[in-house]
Amino acid sequence: MSGSGRPPEFPPPGGGSPQPVPEFCSLLEDSAEDLYEDAPCGYLSTLLDGQIAKINATLLTWLGYRRDDLVGRRSFPDLLTVGGRLYHETHFWPLLRMQGEVRGVAMELRTADGGRLPVLINSKVKTGSDGRPLLIRTTIVDATDRRAYEQELLRARREADAERERLQRLVVTLQRSLLPPALPQVPGLESAAHYHVASADRVGGDFYDLFPLSQDQSRWGFFLGDVAGKGAGAATVTSLVRYTLRAAAIYDPDPLRALTTLNTALLQQHDLNDGRFCTVIFGVLVVDGDGFTATLASGGHPPALLLSADGTAGYRPTPGGVLVGAVDDPTFTAITFRLEPGDTLLLYTDGLTEAHTGDQSRYDDDDALLRFATDLAPTTAITATAALGTLLDGFGDGLDDDTAILALSPTSP
Repeated sequence: MSGSGRPPEFPPPGGGSPQPVPEFCSLLEDSAEDLYEDAPCGYLSTLLDGQIAKINATLLTWLGYRRDDLVGRRSFPDLLTVGGRLYHETHFWPLLRMQGEVRGVAMELRTADGGRLPVLINSKVKTGSDGRPLLIRTTIVDATDRRAYEQELLRARREADAERERLQRLVVTLQRSLLPPALPQVPGLESAAHYHVASADRVGGDFYDLFPLSQDQSRWGFFLGDVAGKGAGAATVTSLVRYTLRAAAIYDPDPLRALTTLNTALLQQHDLNDGRFCTVIFGVLVVDGDGFTATLASGGHPPALLLSADGTAGYRPTPGGVLVGAVDDPTFTAITFRLEPGDTLLLYTDGLTEAHTGDQSRYDDDDALLRFATDLAPTTAITATAALGTLLDGFGDGLDDDTAILALSPTSP
């Protein structure tokens, strides 16, 4: 610094007005002692027992000591904090004796006023011509800025982790609000559902439900589907789909008309829901003796699987059904069949059929899923969903999409 307190003036790098060039030799007029004393790092020489033999002015300034306070009076461990002295004794000094040098060790030095100075330490043993150790030379770099940077990074990391935890709690809460808290008890029917979350940071658009359509519990509605996309937009459409299907079925339980009503509702909300559509299977169960008559209508959704009591399994496709909310005049198709005691009707979203393992083998071909279902049959709703849940867990990070599963199986009287 100049006497006026202003910083020294430097010529602009790489250009500007030509500056007078001093003699090259004048740049080297600093003595070795000046270079040692005023170096941009601290220098310290100690005897083998740690006693300080030499210290430069830079390190004295950092620590706030006079030279006479340290040279010949104090040892290097005396400059360390309590934790630093313990580390020096158990790690630093043994490594130095064994290797002859130690580099880049982060420690803290105690200053004369009781403060702490974070530093990086490099030490090397100086030996004589006969190879015997004579003293230890140590270079000390001020790591204050580095420590502050690391602490800032740590603070930012903790804030990011906390924010992510808050986001994940919000996602879980929102996801739960889009699914029934529990499936109702249906006389003569075992039901089970499973929801596999692929990402804890994003709300999925998969949904399912099971609900009564008559006061005497002889007729039940159910559906399962998947809204295109993820996040808050998908969640909004999922909520609209669930409540629309429930209301439409209570007003008119015909599955085809329920899907038509949903298609109209999605198109009316086209601008608000960013033009999102969905795939869905909507069904109605009617008590029929010791079993049920099932009617299924599909809007572009993968076909349901029927795992029969006789140990066979097969798809129950509804061909021709288009995506719900995609066109003004859609075509939906429906099928009707009987569910006997011991049968299990299985509905699933494409998170299952598009899952893959690390070797990129996929489960999206009809034969693979059918073989899995055949191996399970005959089974129950609870057993089937548990088996598929285990299968999904086994894919690990191979799942890119959430998966919803709904299984229904009549029970023996």
